[in-house]
Amino acid sequence: MKRMLILALIGLVLISFSSAECDLSISMINQDPYPAVPGDYVKVVFQVAGIEDPSCKEVSFELLEQYPIVFDPDQKRIYEIEAGTYSKDFSSFLIAPYKVRVDEDGLEGANPLEIKYRYNYQGKPNTSYHTSQFDLEVQDTRVDFEIAIKNYDYVTEIMTLEVLNIGESDIEALSLEIPNQNNVEIKGASKNIVGDLDSNEYTTTDFEVRISDGDFNVALTYSDEINVRRKVEKTLTFDSSYFTNRIADQKTTSTTTYIIWLAIILGITYFGYKKYKKKKK
Repeated sequence: MKRMLILALIGLVLISFSSAECDLSISMINQDPYPAVPGDYVKVVFQVAGIEDPSCKEVSFELLEQYPIVFDPDQKRIYEIEAGTYSKDFSSFLIAPYKVRVDEDGLEGANPLEIKYRYNYQGKPNTSYHTSQFDLEVQDTRVDFEIAIKNYDYVTEIMTLEVLNIGESDIEALSLEIPNQNNVEIKGASKNIVGDLDSNEYTTTDFEVRISDGDFNVALTYSDEINVRRKVEKTLTFDSSYFTNRIADQKTTSTTTYIIWLAIILGITYFGYKKYKKKKK
């Protein structure tokens, strides 16, 4: 009896020692894009090291759906593996990739991601989990624009658009495009490359169009601070009454200029003729 008790105690010690040998190391090895943008997807990849140790037995890893991340319905959340299956031809790491959406109102800066994992649970649902936290960097690199029709010349059919970057970030490779629409006939290029535009700076660009009154759309495409191409669509309203008075002014100016030049020519002719007659006498 005493011998059996000693053997049982030794067995318990060995089991405890075996369980204590499992030493898993969790790390987040990638975030793309960095920083993440509110409302957009972000890819995060975790690495679980130590699964080559058979004492860990069953290993389970999970990223928790907590603010500021949201899972799509088909996103895999739990990764499981049988420890000790490592061989020289395969990695000794468990790689757990996730593609999740960042909440539209996600705060800028470091946001906590919580993971939980367990080992040696042998199918028992009440096996305790270990938890850990990692930082997800978030920054809103999107910008917005104010855009207006600065001028339209009915003679040349040139429309000048003025664009203001009202975002907090500088942008690169800005381009403007006027898609085909019912009340807009593009006479030249439908897309103009504007270039870089700093925060609170504005620029202008010209399009050759034949346009009638009404709304039309303009697409603005740019590269943000993390080099992601983004697109913003704006709706403008063309009202010919704002530009017809300018045409009248131009006609008045042209008429005045014509009269002045005519007077100059007549004056030169008159005095020239008088000088010629005086010479002849």
